Order: sequence, then structure tokens, then C-alpha cells
Amino acid sequence: MTSKSEITLEHFYIFNGTYAKKEGEEEKKILYYYPEKDIDVQIKNIGLSEAIIKFTESFSPGQPCDYCHTHKTRQIYYQPEPNFWMVMIVGVPYIYKERDGNKYQNDEVSSNVCQAILKQTYMMFRLFMGSFETIINDPECGSVMLLKLKLEHFYSRYLLSLKLNNSDILDVFQGLQFLPLDKITFLKVQCFMNLVEAMFTQIKYTAFLYNDQVVWSGLEPEDMQVVYNYLVSTLLPAHLEKELHGGSIPRNSPSPFTSSHYGKFVTGPASVNEPSLIGKSPKVFINYSTKPVSLYLVVYRALSATICLFVDKKTSLLIDFFKSLDGFLGPQLTTLVSSVAEQCSKHVIITPESCTKYLYFNKLNLAYKSTIHLDNRRCSNVLTTPEVLRIITDIYNDRNRLKEAGEVIIKTISDYWVIGKLSNLREFFVVIQQKSASIIEIDDEVKRLCEKQLKSIFFH
Repeated sequence: MTSKSEITLEHFYIFNGTYAKKEGEEEKKILYYYPEKDIDVQIKNIGLSEAIIKFTESFSPGQPCDYCHTHKTRQIYYQPEPNFWMVMIVGVPYIYKERDGNKYQNDEVSSNVCQAILKQTYMMFRLFMGSFETIINDPECGSVMLLKLKLEHFYSRYLLSLKLNNSDILDVFQGLQFLPLDKITFLKVQCFMNLVEAMFTQIKYTAFLYNDQVVWSGLEPEDMQVVYNYLVSTLLPAHLEKELHGGSIPRNSPSPFTSSHYGKFVTGPASVNEPSLIGKSPKVFINYSTKPVSLYLVVYRALSATICLFVDKKTSLLIDFFKSLDGFLGPQLTTLVSSVAEQCSKHVIITPESCTKYLYFNKLNLAYKSTIHLDNRRCSNVLTTPEVLRIITDIYNDRNRLKEAGEVIIKTISDYWVIGKLSNLREFFVVIQQKSASIIEIDDEVKRLCEKQLKSIFFH
């Protein structure tokens, strides 16, 4: 009998070693620990992580330890803020054979992907709760105990949503999918978003998405990166699922606010006719590159378009504010969506199913494009094998050898060709399954693909 396990989250903990100033106070350094364990077990595991971190510092001062490999686990370390450490211990999958016992598949776990996921867990916490230091130093009620409560509240739910088995190179990129539009339509979107900010001075920043693709954003790319991840992986899928199950307004019905458009709030009121159902608009913390600010996130959706409004936290989010927003946004957005949809339909090219797939990422603007992944919701909708995705990640990890430009070509035993190209901080990966092809034919195919798909954006 043979069975195979999956990648599992064994431990996740956050600690600050400076909080235990003398022996016997080790418990004080523990800020969060998952899953719940005996306090002695927690102290022992955190002490071991501290020892590994300090030991590796002696070999490369200033270069913190990133991860540690053992036979059965992968231990990932991340220092998001001075003195604060986050540790994630992942169980390596294994194949169980009745005669041979467990055979661990270490190659199936990428340390870089796991570290990217660990960083995501911090960035998502910081988006909704603020940084660790901000919480502790809050002049009103800041304290280490408050930080512990917020960590418990957030991670007790968030960790259950991690999809370790569906993670791949996209988690490392954390890219944004942009929707290319013609100049006139893009200008219409930009003018509309500027008008929204001018009409409602409480709104500090805006973003516009169509079919989960970014059209316009007033946020810094690093902030939009985290907000985008939250929207496409959590908020919008949950909203659409609620609609499909009849828990909200049907997708193609007019708004309950007026009968002249199809707009509705994703965060906020379900109906202005019932003030008790005003709902909640979450607070988010952005602008850490300069001075962090706290804003309300109001998300409004019409057909396939989503608008994100970042509202001053001093604003009273009463029903009258939402009424005026809906009255202005709904009719104009419904018309604007028609223009965007019309442009998108003109550029849709139906091509026959090809054995050639590609993944493109631009580090300058965080844009990515993929025909390997059917969506970016981390649901394992990929058109290639896990082995090929691991090879792409390995090529990405070795990109320092290529310096500013270069190319790597690999052929697998299963007749997949995997090509990685690097040029001007743009990365391009091609996957071709062609058994009898020569390396010259593969090179020609990659050039043809670059010319056809990325002529204006990838300088090869």
C-alpha cells in the first residue's frame, strides 16, 4: 500500500528576544504561537530558532538567516522589523510505503516560495492591523499585550487560509495583472477616478480593476501589491460566491439604491433602505515607505469592474455618505464599464490550444502575465506539471548568475523544455512540450513568442 502526504504547516510563531531580559523570563518573548502547545514546548522551539539565527550570524554578519533544512521539515525565518522574528516550520511531504516506510520528498518544497508566503503573512497583517512597532507605540492604548491580542485575532483565521500545496513562483513575484487599454479608454478611466477624488475630498486614493486586472491605481506599487492580493484571493471570490448562493443581490440585477445602474458595495451597506445593514468597511494601513496612514477601504463593484476607495479615517461612514457615493458612482461606472468591455472584446484573439506556455514578470512595475496559470486565486489552476513550476522557481533563484541579462534552457525527462530569459529586470519563462525538437527549434520558438506576445515590453 502506497500513500502520499501534502505540505503541512507544522508551526508558526512570532517572538522578540529582547523581551526576556534574564533567565526565567523566556515566556515574555513569545508573542504568538500556532498551534497551541504546552508553554515549555513553545519556549524550547523558539529557543532553538534563536540559537540557529545567532549561530548563522557569526558566518555572515548583517545577513540574517533565511531558512534551515532538515530531513522532515523546512524552517523559514523572517525579520520584518528590528528584533521581531517570524518563523514558519513546514512539514515536507512524504510517500508512505508499507515495506519501506516514509520517503520524504524534499525537492517538492521550495524555500524561496515558503519565505515569500511568510512575508505575505506579515504584509497582510500590517495592511489591516499596522506594523508591530506602530501597535506597541500607539499613544492611546499601545502595549505588547495589545500586539499579542491583535496577532491572535488575525493569525488564528488567516493561517487556516494558507494554500501551501498550491503555491509556486507567483507567490514569489507577488505581481499585478494589468489590463492594456487603448489611450482613449484609459483616459476615460483616469478622468473618472480623478473626478471621484475631486467630488469626494474624503477619498485620498483610488484604484480601478476590471476582471481582476488593474487598470488604474493611485497607490504606491508596494501597497497596491498587498491590496491586490487581498482583493483577488479573498474579498472578491467571497463576494461572488455569496451572490451565487443567493446571499446578496443577483449579479445582473439593478442596485437596491437606484434602478438606473448595476453598482453595489462589496464593503459597506447591502441596502440603504436598512441602516442596520450598513456593514463594515475595514481599516487599512498604507504608505510605510514615507509615513504610515490609516484609511477606510470601501470597495464598490459594477458588473466586472471594481473600484477601491481609500477614505480618510476621520470620515463618518454613515448611510448618507454611501448614498451619495452610490448615486454618483453607479450610473457613470455602469457606462464606463461598457466602454472598457467593448475595448476588451476587440482585442480578444481566440487561438488554438498551444503546447507553448509562458510567464512574464517585470520587476520595475510588478506586472506579470501568464498563460501557465488560468487565474491568480491560488486554486491550482495551472496548465503544466509541479515539476516544471519547481524548475521555473529554481531558474529564478539562480538569476544572480545571469547578472543583467542571460538565458537558461533545460530539458526534463518528461520532454518538457523550460526556458528562462532575463533582460532589463524583466523575466520571461517559456514551457514547451515537444519531444523531438532540437535546441535550435526551441530557440526559434522562443524568439517567435517574444516577437508576438511581448514585442513592446520585453527587450530581448
